[in-house]
Amino acid sequence: MAAMIPPAPARAVPSDPATPSDPATPSDAATPPAHAPATPAGDEAGSAKAPRPAAPRRARRRPRVWRGAVLLLAGAYFLVPLLASFVFTVHVPGQGVSFEAYTQLLSADGFTESLLLSLGLAAATIALSLLLAVPALIAVRLGSPRLRPVVEVMCMLPLVVPPIALVTGITTVLRWGPEHLSRTPLYQTFLAVQNEDFPVVLVLAYTVLALPFVHRSLDAGLRAVDVPTLVEAARSCGAGWFHVVVRVLLPNLRSSLAGAAFLTLALVLGEFTISSLLGFRPFAVWIVSISGAHARMSVAVSILSLLITWLLLLALSRAGTSPSTAAAAPATPSRKES
Repeated sequence: MAAMIPPAPARAVPSDPATPSDPATPSDAATPPAHAPATPAGDEAGSAKAPRPAAPRRARRRPRVWRGAVLLLAGAYFLVPLLASFVFTVHVPGQGVSFEAYTQLLSADGFTESLLLSLGLAAATIALSLLLAVPALIAVRLGSPRLRPVVEVMCMLPLVVPPIALVTGITTVLRWGPEHLSRTPLYQTFLAVQNEDFPVVLVLAYTVLALPFVHRSLDAGLRAVDVPTLVEAARSCGAGWFHVVVRVLLPNLRSSLAGAAFLTLALVLGEFTISSLLGFRPFAVWIVSISGAHARMSVAVSILSLLITWLLLLALSRAGTSPSTAAAAPATPSRKES
């Protein structure tokens, strides 16, 4: 008799596919749509994990008002006294504006002679100071750098010694010479250096006073130039020492030479103490000598001397700068095709 096997019970399939009985199928409420925007909570969590880079701070611009104010004050400091002096020379009480003080300058006694004397003394002082300082500093730079402090101290001594002490020493030497050397050929030398037409003793005194400024200017120029390499290269090409100094070193020291001449010229044109005590009459002494009798003329001459000095200094500064040349592009060498 065949055994009767009961059939397996059929599993009930729910009609709703989103019933909670199926754990693998997520609910519609828990699944967000693909086009839904991110929630604020998600933004806060993302910003906490990866902070955004801070925006770069803008550099604070310095106010340009202060620059203009400083330049205005500096210009007023220099120009207001000049304008006041010019008004004093052209305004005559009771007569109005008159340029008589300027028209009488050329005919004034001693104006042309004193001005030419000061310019000649300035040119001689510049030449002598450069002739002494340039070879000495080049020799110290090349041969014996250990002597540089000694040379520097010797050149800076005129800043320590007051001009009145220098004048006293010069006067003592000039008086001692004729008394003790009257029977020697040096007697005429002592008389020649005191010639009023061109006092060489003033050139010597001005050279001593100008040494600190000349030394500083030339020493800065020599430090900026590789002097040993230039000299070695020129000597290896067969150049002599004179050619090396004149054609190689001096063109590289043009700005330093102009600066030294600039300072020496300003020193000579404005010097009064030494020339006055020694009894000579260059331009600065002549201005003071006429100030008692012709006040307006003396102020007019002072303004004119400032203008002349500025023009000469401008010419020296222009001479110290090298002419601008256009930099041409290097040409590429052409190769011959084989």
